[in-house]
Amino acid sequence: MASTSELYVLPSRLERWTANFLKRHGATASNVVDGALVGFAQDGSSFEARLPFGRTYAGEATTEAFLSETEPPAEWGVLLVRKGGFAVARIEGERIVSSKVGQRHVLGRSKAGGWSQQRFARRRDQQARIAYEAAAHHAEIIIGGVKTIVVGGDRTAIEAVLEITKMGSRVVATMPDVREPRRGVFEEAVVDARSVRMRVTNAV
Repeated sequence: MASTSELYVLPSRLERWTANFLKRHGATASNVVDGALVGFAQDGSSFEARLPFGRTYAGEATTEAFLSETEPPAEWGVLLVRKGGFAVARIEGERIVSSKVGQRHVLGRSKAGGWSQQRFARRRDQQARIAYEAAAHHAEIIIGGVKTIVVGGDRTAIEAVLEITKMGSRVVATMPDVREPRRGVFEEAVVDARSVRMRVTNAV
């Protein structure tokens, strides 16, 4: 039975990754489909490689040509937001030049009913608003002038912060599966943001 998975591969490792894919599944034919480089193996397996930063690929169907378009912008930013925390960074090429990781306590859900539940919900919403304002404040300081931004985390939280900062027009890509943005998660997300997004289907 076929299985599908997604992963991020750094551009510097993509040639080795595709070579290993060929060894496992047989000679691969490549094509460009819907803005992605797609490889089809002899056993029916396939991979789909998408450029970082929301770019669309329309070049030759070779790994070498694809890699020529993976260079990060001279300056770009990452903004991760969930209800309980945020992380923001300004990056030059591959080097983080300024960053901030922060946490804010936001209440979970309550099982109480009636007025107690309503008061609890109002308090939780107020705490979330304060958390979003804190994230927006640091985002404006660190990436306020950056034109290319990758965001990740909880969709509602991201939209709230982007509404405050008015940075939505600069977002080029979204990573929805980012966990609570602690330091380790944040550092991993920065690497993923400049990596090739792979969708792999194993036929056997």
